[in-house]
Order: sequence, then C-alpha cells, then structure tokens
Amino acid sequence: MKATLLKKISICILLVSSIYNSFGQDVVLSKNAHISVLTCGTGNESYSLFGHTAIRVSDIDNNLDVVYNYGQFDFDTPNFVLQFTKGDLNYFIANNRYVDFISQYNYDKRDVYEQELNIPPVLKQELFDNLAQSLLSDERLYQYKFIDNNCTSKVVDVINKTLKANLITKKADTDLTYRTILFPYFDNHFYEKLGTSILFGTKVDQMGTKIFLPFELQKSLKLIRYQNQPLCGENKTILVFEKEIPSSWWNNCYTYLLLLGFVILINKKAVDFIYLLIVPLLGLLFVFLGFYSSHQELGYNYNILLFNPTLLILLYFWRTKNTKWTYKLAGLNTLMLVLYFFFMLNKAHLLVITPILITNLVVLIRIAIRNKKRIPIIT
Repeated sequence: MKATLLKKISICILLVSSIYNSFGQDVVLSKNAHISVLTCGTGNESYSLFGHTAIRVSDIDNNLDVVYNYGQFDFDTPNFVLQFTKGDLNYFIANNRYVDFISQYNYDKRDVYEQELNIPPVLKQELFDNLAQSLLSDERLYQYKFIDNNCTSKVVDVINKTLKANLITKKADTDLTYRTILFPYFDNHFYEKLGTSILFGTKVDQMGTKIFLPFELQKSLKLIRYQNQPLCGENKTILVFEKEIPSSWWNNCYTYLLLLGFVILINKKAVDFIYLLIVPLLGLLFVFLGFYSSHQELGYNYNILLFNPTLLILLYFWRTKNTKWTYKLAGLNTLMLVLYFFFMLNKAHLLVITPILITNLVVLIRIAIRNKKRIPIIT
C-alpha cells in the first residue's frame, strides 16, 4: 500500500511539473542559456541496471531549469507485460524541474554527471524547440527498443537532428559485441545475466557500433569535436555515491549451481523427467517470443539448441516405454548439444550457460544408457 501511494505521488509530481513547464515552451533563450547531457548512474532495480540519459536546459535570465527525459513509461498501462514483450509499449518524453529530477536521483543514491554542449546560441534555441516539439506533438510517444530506440538513442537523435549531421556516433568499444558490452552491468545480478543470456539471440552478438547505453554516450561525447572544438565541456559531477553492492540469498550463482547439481547428483527418473520437461517448454517460449515480439534482440535465438523443444517428443517416447526412439532422440539431442558447445566457444555467455549444458548432457546420457538395447550374450 505504501509503495503504491509513493508511486502515485511521484507520477502526480511528474505530471504537474510537466504541465507547469510546458507553458514556457515559447521562451526565447538568452545568451546565458546552457544545454547539457545528464548521465545518470546505474541502480539495483532491473529497469535501472544500465543507467539513464536526459537533457538539461537552464537559463537563469528566463528562470528556466528543466530536464527532458525520454525514459518515461506507465506501469498502469493495460496489458503492460504483454505490450512490453510484444514491443508495443509506448514510452514517452516528459519534462520536469531540474531540482525535482536531482532530488529523485539523490533519494535513489544514483550518480549524476553533466556534460555541457558547446554549440552556438542559435542551435541551443533550435535544440530547445525540437525538445518542445517532441514533448507537445505525436513525437512524444515512441516504441521502446532495447538497442535501437531508448532514452539514450533518443537523446543522440534529437541532438544530431539539431546539428543537421550524424555527428554523435560511437567512438569506443566498437570492436565488442553488444552482449559483451552488457555483461559488466549484470555484476551482482546473476539471474538477470542468465535471463538475458538465454533470451537474446543473434542481434546482441553483432558488433556494438551503435550508442545505446548512457555511459557509452558519455564516453563518446568526450571525443567528438564540432566546429574545430570539443562538442562538450569537461565532465561535471553533480551527484556521486559509494556503490552499494546488493546481496541476495537466492539471486546468485550458488543457488543456480545447487539446483543443477541436485538434478545431476540425485539421479532419479522423476527428477530427470521434470527437468527435461521444463527445458523444452522454455525453448518453446523462446520460439514464441521470436515470432511474437518485434524486439529484434529476441529473434533468431540459437539457444533453443540448449532448450530443445524436441525433448518433448523424447519424453513422450520415454513415457510410453518406447526404448528404441527414446535412445535415438537422446543421442540426437546429445549431438546437437555438442554442436551448440562449439558454436558457443566465442560467445560472451558461454561460462554462464555451461552448467545447464553439462546438466543436459548428463541427463541425456543417463536416459540413453537406461534405454540402450542390450546385446544378448551367446553361451
């Protein structure tokens, strides 16, 4: 009840501040106006693991200090989970007072850094107008995409639109895959790392040439020049906190290894059956998401070789005591796991999924041995 009340209060404050600030959208910025990119640190909630990006417009002459934030969404959207999964969930831009924005991040104990844009006053005005247009037109809404359309990429787009050039591009780590870039953000969040490892397909194995994370943008802005001078001034620290390392009795690799170790060591037919029922059902989920969702990260998911839906056919034959086909399908799935292993050798998530791979192999080999036709001994 308390959490719900706090959420409603926060939404009300956001809406009121957005309405308040929308009245000032026709303001002509003074020569003392400043526009900067805010990079916000990571948090321990799943939606905050990668940080956040926003744009600050301040002008003391006009008593203006607002933050434009492309990362807003409404938890109360009907069928929220289905819309997010499908890729149809509308995110939107909102603006609120800088003091309120900073207060929220101070409350959440998340770092905030600022990089002021060194652009002429006429372009500051144009950028401010573009942000106002985004706020008050159909551009306010956009469909979130993990890599291609998020709070960071929207900031890149609006600045590039203002500069009339594809100036802000990625300047570092372009030789790393998206998956490799993401992995450090999951430190101390094991099951989030495991979940994305098995849910994401080939797109995140591409080279990370696009800016899609806040700290990637911060790093690139330091290296970009505009009109023979740095596009941004020195990085300014607004808020900084000592990193809090989350602790959980269950969200760690030990519970993961304990569960899989139990399946291997207990060596019971019922346990093997339940395990091999869960694995292909997850595979069917991956197939469904690949076709259902417009999130390209979920498509072409080769991890279905690990979570192979054909295991359901194996279970059927095992259940009906058809030893011949049980043995053949166990051998076929074992072969596919071996091929999967060699395919995974250069992938960032090999270590994370290896315990599942080993467990699958052990269970399949056990089933093959139990159902292998014995050669009669001639005496």
